[in-house]
Amino acid sequence: MKYREEKDSMGIMKVPENAYYGAQTARAVENFKISGKGLPKEFIYAVCEIKRGAAIANRKLGLLDEKIANAIVLAAEEVIAGKFDDQFPIDVYQTGSGTSTNMNVNEVIANRACEILGGKKGDKHLCHPNDHVNKGQSSNDVIPSAIHISAAILTKNNLLPALKKLKDSFLKKEVEFKDIIKIGRTHLMDAVPVTLGQEFSGYRTQIEKGIKRVEIGLMELLELPLGGTALGTGLNTHKDFGKIAIEEISKNTKLNFRQADNLFEGIAAKDGVVNFCGALNTLAVSLMKIANDLRLLNSGPRCGIAEITLPSLQPGSSIMPGKVNPVIPEAVIQVAARVMGNMQTITIAGSSGLLDLNVMMPLIADTLIESIKLLTNASISLAEKCVDGIVANVERCNELVEWSMALVTPLALKIGYDEAAKIAYEAFNRKMKVKDVVKEKNILSDEEIEEIFDPRKMV
Repeated sequence: MKYREEKDSMGIMKVPENAYYGAQTARAVENFKISGKGLPKEFIYAVCEIKRGAAIANRKLGLLDEKIANAIVLAAEEVIAGKFDDQFPIDVYQTGSGTSTNMNVNEVIANRACEILGGKKGDKHLCHPNDHVNKGQSSNDVIPSAIHISAAILTKNNLLPALKKLKDSFLKKEVEFKDIIKIGRTHLMDAVPVTLGQEFSGYRTQIEKGIKRVEIGLMELLELPLGGTALGTGLNTHKDFGKIAIEEISKNTKLNFRQADNLFEGIAAKDGVVNFCGALNTLAVSLMKIANDLRLLNSGPRCGIAEITLPSLQPGSSIMPGKVNPVIPEAVIQVAARVMGNMQTITIAGSSGLLDLNVMMPLIADTLIESIKLLTNASISLAEKCVDGIVANVERCNELVEWSMALVTPLALKIGYDEAAKIAYEAFNRKMKVKDVVKEKNILSDEEIEEIFDPRKMV
């Protein structure tokens, strides 16, 4: 491999000749050989959104030459378009402020801007990663802002549409199953009847409420501490820089970002992210419950509950011919478990805002984005490959209702709880239907029996 030499404040570093990054990135690559995993591209693009907005703001304020600013904007847009995805090799586990990644982006944009301006990579006189690309900024306000921007974009454009798709899928089944009566279960034991549509209305409502919680949490992510620079004081930047840059970011992303009310809090704490992750965690809890319910209701096909049938997608066993498993719900519960674990990680990371700066921001960015993407994809898969294709087994639902001891519940109003309980136990011990035991005892007229044991009146 051929190399070129680039210089930073600590000296000269060899950089691959074709690389757009520079000396600071090369140092970080050598220092952080930990996971072999870089930060998500969505996060890198969010940092570039900031660089783009910053260049425009500095140009408007007369602080940056127009040609240099325009070159930075174009270079940033090229990165956002995915043209330089291989130029961000720094490990997730790096300096806690994310300074290495901020400089990685600064160097890539600066070197590409040098080319746009007619020069060569590394010509800092044309475009300098610190003096021009990072002008008016610090890693300490850029990285937390990028966390919010990347999470907000993914949430608005991906997660919320996926959740609405899943909600609609449950709504369709709620309507389709509204007249199918089945037995309810509490403690996994027979309970009074319910309609299958009513059960699915519960799932639909869980997702609806999950959407509202995510939308509420998203509001805090729209606050950016940009303009606070190192600690929140705004040292080395124009007093209007942050607001102008954020206006440009909002315009380009079509999200209503605003400058944080308190820049010190925005830099030192990550409470907004922790709160938002709480909504994601609750959503994961909902998906875990729903997916497990679908697995239980589908269990069988002959020796389980089997009130519904999930779509058959692939063979379920390497040894048992004909076996089909509920693979999508199983994938979803694994996603839910991961997101719940990520909540714990972000809780710990969020509490590490010691004094004036959080020092787990790269970990927060990676974990947060993973949770959003996992929940997005799991919701789409659950909707399209599972819920949309669910079929109700009406005969099985009717059979289990007829044989349930819980049908004795309305009888208690006629003969009392204790006498009704005796009939339920007798029906169980004699392997008879409750209705038949009541008929045998002649304690009610046929009309009364039909009235009391009509499951349609129990739902």
